[in-house]
Amino acid sequence: MATVTPLEKFTIPLGGQVVELQQLDHDAGGMSLLRTRIREKSRFTVFEIDPISARVWGEALLRWAQTQEPK
Repeated sequence: MATVTPLEKFTIPLGGQVVELQQLDHDAGGMSLLRTRIREKSRFTVFEIDPISARVWGEALLRWAQTQEPK
């Protein structure tokens, strides 16, 4: 069994996708994972990543966002 802790939930303005971030902890222990759920109408994409991959992805998103001018 696993414990799921909600972290963030937001809707993307263009496209209307709902993004949910959750922490996933297995009862047997081990590292926590970041579960990302993206709902697009009736379709779901769900994946779980480790902390190092989450950091790499997050930093890449920030680098890109910082190069964009606000509109």
